[in-house]
Amino acid sequence: MPQPSATPTVERVDNRHRYEILVDGKRAGLTAYRDRGEQRVFYHTEVDDAFAGQGLAAQLVQEALADVRRSDKRIVPVCPYVAKYLNRHEEFNDITDPVTVEVLQWLDTELG
Repeated sequence: MPQPSATPTVERVDNRHRYEILVDGKRAGLTAYRDRGEQRVFYHTEVDDAFAGQGLAAQLVQEALADVRRSDKRIVPVCPYVAKYLNRHEEFNDITDPVTVEVLQWLDTELG
């Protein structure tokens, strides 16, 4: 398996409500969110099969959550991957809110 030549980069794409991880300028994965007041509700994370097994999902979520902190927002981990990541990385506990029925109903409405 060849190693990617470029360091993966993560960027927030506000108009698409997601963070994308790019490898050699190609989108390798994304984590999608919607903002609910001060909460950033993460609901889906995916990495393209061609880039699986390189730790990109973890890097993507790490940088996305760090951006949430810099933005003075709070994390709501509806996405199972984000929730699993948070279980292993307690440094985000202070800005993580529980997933509630209200949040899930709101998200359902947002996503139509």
